[in-house]
Amino acid sequence: MAASVSLDDLDLQILDILIKDARTPYLEIARICHVSGGTIHVRMKKMEDMGIIKGTKILLDMSKLGYDVCCFIGVYLDKTSSFQEAVEEMGKIKEIVELHYTTGGYTLFAKVICKNISHLQELLLGSINLIQGVQRTDTFISLSQPVDRNVRL
Repeated sequence: MAASVSLDDLDLQILDILIKDARTPYLEIARICHVSGGTIHVRMKKMEDMGIIKGTKILLDMSKLGYDVCCFIGVYLDKTSSFQEAVEEMGKIKEIVELHYTTGGYTLFAKVICKNISHLQELLLGSINLIQGVQRTDTFISLSQPVDRNVRL
């Protein structure tokens, strides 16, 4: 379990601004927070060094790129010793955009983006279900995503 980190009100204000728009320039953040640009640079570096800020990434509208199916796949493994190899093999599949080790019935829970249902079927039958240790899978197709956000600080 990660140790709790010590952030002050300025750190939290910076993070709140970046959660709303990660492209906000440091000087704009400084203006909003009533501090210097140098202060923002120092605070950002501190939070990066602490591992709070792990980088940035672009959010794509996958449907506009031809990927119209978002689904979640619960993966049952045959035995605990299959875990590492299954994770490594699933990590090689580009359509798997998230992979979680979970409690409950599934060993792994994957978020998958596919072009269409046929693509999903090919992925299940030709890749995921062929991975050594995968006993079976359950697939849940997402119809929409009405909430997509970071936790509010």
